[in-house]
Amino acid sequence: MLNGAPSGGPAATARRSHLLPALLLLLLVLADQLSKWWVRSSLALYEVREVVPGLFNLVHYTNTGAAFGLLAGEPTPGRRLFFVAVALLALGLLAVLYRQVGRQGGIYPHALALIAAGAVGNLIDRIFFGKVTDFLDFYLGVYHWPAFNIADSAITIGVLLFLWATLRDGKEEGEEQLSASGEKT
Repeated sequence: MLNGAPSGGPAATARRSHLLPALLLLLLVLADQLSKWWVRSSLALYEVREVVPGLFNLVHYTNTGAAFGLLAGEPTPGRRLFFVAVALLALGLLAVLYRQVGRQGGIYPHALALIAAGAVGNLIDRIFFGKVTDFLDFYLGVYHWPAFNIADSAITIGVLLFLWATLRDGKEEGEEQLSASGEKT
């Protein structure tokens, strides 16, 4: 601190506010890729290892399609190019959205970092392998949730956090408008 002013000023504060989301993105991509590497090197394709009987298995599945196997099938160069292009477009849109709502702080930058980390994790698989490795298999009896991975989890949690923050902020804004107009909240 010089002359009572905070060290670094607004530019340093802005850089620090982007540090945690960037670190979160990097750590999640690393965790996703290391876990998928472990699955590919430790489990044969379609192998199942029971972890919690009646609830959770580690499996080695691959997905050439989108979430839940949508548009899956035999890998083709066109399908691979399509999903890579969609992921790159999504990452571009996330960057634009981050510039718009990231300044608001709160949960938004972290939610967007989660979504981006998941997109990057699955994009890496598509580029290098032509398909995504899935390995988390939750089930109850004969009812299985489609297998997924850390990247899928990050996307899901990020979207839910973003929606929750948006709904919360919308409700607070509505209450502020009612209060400003003199009505009871």
